[in-house]
Amino acid sequence: MGKEVQNGSYEKTVKICGLEEEEVREKIHDLLSTDEKLVFVFDSTPGEVDICVRAEAEQEEDVKSRVKRVVRELKIRLGSCIFTTDPRVTLAETIVQLLKEQKMTITTVESCTGGMVSARLTDVAGVSEVFKQGFVTYSNKAKRKMIGVKKMTLKKYTAVSEQTAWEMARGGAVLTGADVCISVTGYAGPESGEDGQPAGLVYIGCNVKGKIAVQKFHFTGDRRTIRELATVHALTLLRRCILENYQI
Repeated sequence: MGKEVQNGSYEKTVKICGLEEEEVREKIHDLLSTDEKLVFVFDSTPGEVDICVRAEAEQEEDVKSRVKRVVRELKIRLGSCIFTTDPRVTLAETIVQLLKEQKMTITTVESCTGGMVSARLTDVAGVSEVFKQGFVTYSNKAKRKMIGVKKMTLKKYTAVSEQTAWEMARGGAVLTGADVCISVTGYAGPESGEDGQPAGLVYIGCNVKGKIAVQKFHFTGDRRTIRELATVHALTLLRRCILENYQI
């Protein structure tokens, strides 16, 4: 969706998830100086980057073709990291829409994010059609009692581990009968974790109809930033896993 902002001017927005602005700029650095009539405006929050591409020229078709050509190139280079070109649509809204289209339900199991993932999803109108339940399993006891993470797993691998994230993603889906479950466990800081594990270490698990993927992250920043990054990357992984299992 593009729009005319004034006479002889046209713009289009590309919304990106799972990357920081520095990473995006590196991937498209040559495009930023290719056409002097193009203006790139960046708007960033932790884990998300919006790029507004604007052009001005005397001929309407000229500005549209310039902008659309660059947007096509951005889609090629950034691929699935682009979740929409509608500036009004949020990442969570695209996920809820995907779940509705696939007639799938979702459950969240969170530790360090403390419910931030479920809050993003439940901000979306109509999410009740797909959202089953949200668990905040902050303590080891909660992970065991509420979700069924094994005591031996926590003892051997700790609460912040690939194995624990995997069992959280499995347990949430099994307990609620959801098609999809996203799990997050990590150290938001400022203290380090068990066995000297660093603040910012986060594992995110995603279970889509029994197929479970876990990703490991090392985030930097203060406690708030780490939690926000964990939330966005959880939504990013969730979207990717749903798309991988997408049925037309």
